[in-house]
Amino acid sequence: MKFNIKSGNPEKQRSACVVVGVFEPRKLTAAAEAMDKIADGYIGGLLRSGDMEGKAGSALVLHNVPNTLCDRILLVGLGKEQALSDKAYCDVVRGAFKALHGTGATDAALFLNEVPVKNRETAWKISQTAIIAMESRYRFDRLKSQVEETKPHLRKVTLYTMNEGSRGELAASEEALQQGLAIADGMNLAKDLGNLAPNICTPTYLAEQAIDVAKAYKLKVTVLEQKDMEKLGMGALLAVARGSHQPAKLIALEYWGRTKKEKPVVLVGKGVTFDTGGISLKPAAEMDEMKYDMCGAASVLGTITAVAKMRLPVNVIGIIPTTENMPGGNATKPADVVTSMSGQTVEILNTDAEGRLILCDALTYAERYEPETVIDIATLTGACVIALGHVASGLLSADEELAEELLHASGKAADPAWRLPLWDEYQEQLKSNFADIANIGGRAAGTITAACFLSRFTKKYRWAHLDIAGTAWKSGKEKGATGRPVPLLTQFLIGRAAKKGPAEHKSK
Repeated sequence: MKFNIKSGNPEKQRSACVVVGVFEPRKLTAAAEAMDKIADGYIGGLLRSGDMEGKAGSALVLHNVPNTLCDRILLVGLGKEQALSDKAYCDVVRGAFKALHGTGATDAALFLNEVPVKNRETAWKISQTAIIAMESRYRFDRLKSQVEETKPHLRKVTLYTMNEGSRGELAASEEALQQGLAIADGMNLAKDLGNLAPNICTPTYLAEQAIDVAKAYKLKVTVLEQKDMEKLGMGALLAVARGSHQPAKLIALEYWGRTKKEKPVVLVGKGVTFDTGGISLKPAAEMDEMKYDMCGAASVLGTITAVAKMRLPVNVIGIIPTTENMPGGNATKPADVVTSMSGQTVEILNTDAEGRLILCDALTYAERYEPETVIDIATLTGACVIALGHVASGLLSADEELAEELLHASGKAADPAWRLPLWDEYQEQLKSNFADIANIGGRAAGTITAACFLSRFTKKYRWAHLDIAGTAWKSGKEKGATGRPVPLLTQFLIGRAAKKGPAEHKSK
């Protein structure tokens, strides 16, 4: 799908479809009024006859509208006339593309940038429109022997403004469009990896994908094998891998958008490509969804892809510890004690609390990059789903400034996160009689104690944790990976790049 940004009048467009908005009750936007005027009141007449009220989520396709140059006009309902919320605007755009795909239109001219959104500028609307448009096209059918035939795809989208903008405004709009498309590409990669069958998306496959990303964008990639991890003393990560015939990997992908003298942001993504729970076996129901337990890793690859596409002037390192968690004769047992790379010993009371075990060694490995900030991303706890449902990712950090920066990014990206406490009092639940730390702290505050466990391995840098167990994928009829939190992470890095300004020198 190709995108353009232009200024122009809707009545002059020779498009297959012109998209304009209608407020409730039956109030035309400026673009819709312009179309109605040239059509001698035809649109207003249809609305007065009850064809459409303008309710949010509604849509009406009009064919052969008198005196117009376009093939169709798509009216989309905006709800009551007021500044829309972020979510309301995104829902409007999502509904518009759903309706567009239901027509035979191969190109469309959208006049929705004029719709007011609370505290959001035109650039934000353009970026979100690009992301939603690409999301509406996404299909995962590569594993099917026969693909259902569909109507002609929408191939070209032009986002219009009705007033001539300054060069600066046009440049900002174009930059926002490119950012949106880059984020969408990163999300698509993360979705593809999450949706793949676990017999295909193994730790070795993830490593191969990282190598492909490195080749495409000329990045440095390192893949540690079992013998390498043994030398480094990654006893926690390797304990999880013991029951699987698939070899574990630790992947490090380096993007240097600035001089190497500047400390990088390190993203650490949990990459359990299938999680049975190990000896602490999960129930059979919905266990197939445990192929999504590597969505943290997928989001890291997706974010670095987006950053590389934009050529952001930031330094970013992606670290992905990846393994399967399987039962077997050699599998780690409840009550086993292992030594992590940091030297701290861990009593494994539950082998299904494996994500924190592979992450703790990866967090220690991150120290070698002398990071400015480390963010780990993991489908870590079912408790997070109970606490926040499938709307917001859980955010935990003892660093107030970093937490606020991430929350701001989540709001701007329309990728919600909610902060949970990380108080020292919760550390008491991780006490062990036989090791330095237990890998679980009981049912109470499970998301928080999981983050408390990770915090024991992050003393040498600023750190935040994102629990995406409730947001990384959808269940039921719409089952599939969401690509979250690629928008949040990428927006965070865009913000960092804006603060630092252009890079004077890029190290190779």
